[in-house]
Amino acid sequence: MDSYPVDLEPGQVVHWLLAEQAAGLPRLRVNARRSTEIREIPVRRELHLGDEEREDLSEVATVGTLEIAPQHASDGWRLTVVVEDESGPRLIDAESAAGQSIDLNTFYHEFLRPGRGIASLTAEVDGPDGETHLARLLSSIETDSHPNHRLASRN
Repeated sequence: MDSYPVDLEPGQVVHWLLAEQAAGLPRLRVNARRSTEIREIPVRRELHLGDEEREDLSEVATVGTLEIAPQHASDGWRLTVVVEDESGPRLIDAESAAGQSIDLNTFYHEFLRPGRGIASLTAEVDGPDGETHLARLLSSIETDSHPNHRLASRN
C-alpha cells in the first residue's frame, strides 16, 4: 500500500463521519482509540533537571488514533487520523499507558478541540481502484455531501 498525507482538516473528516453515523447509514468501518506514550525526558538546559530528577519523571503524550476503512477491504484504502498531545514532564505509572477503545464522539470531543495537539491525516491506498474509491470519499467529505442520505429519504 502507498501512504501519503491528506490535505483536509482532521476535524472536518470526523464531523462528516458523525453526520453519517447520525443518519444511520454506516458505510465505513471506524475504530478510535486513546493511548498514553511515556518517553524519557530529553536532556535540555531549560528544564534544569539533574540525572536523578530525570529518572523519576517521564514525558507523557496522549495519542488519539482514528482508523477509517471501507466495509469491504477489497476497496483498497484506509484513512488514519492521529492527534498527539504532549503533556510534558510528570510522574506516571506504566499501567495508565495501555490503549483504550473510544467511540467517535469521544474522539472528536477529546482530541479535535482547538489547542489540543498536533493532528495529522494520512491515507493508504492499494492500486488505482483504491485511489479512485478514496478520491470519491474525500470529495464527499470536502463538499460535506452525504449521497446515501438522499437515497434513504426516498425509501
